[in-house]
Amino acid sequence: MKKGKLTFDDEACKGCELCTSFCPVNILYLDKDRMNSNGYRLISVTDMDKCIACAQCAIVCPDSVITVEAID
Repeated sequence: MKKGKLTFDDEACKGCELCTSFCPVNILYLDKDRMNSNGYRLISVTDMDKCIACAQCAIVCPDSVITVEAID
């Protein structure tokens, strides 16, 4: 199975949580302990090893803050 690595542009994230709704493996969540300089709560990953590099999160992100890299 494909694996993925997610990176986020935290300063551009508005914490809308669309990515969390579309992740088929449910590894994304709105982190109550992390915030960017604009005051938005940030998205965190529970277990990067479970990422399947489907890129659904990046596709639905209205601000294009997520980059998905497929790794071996």
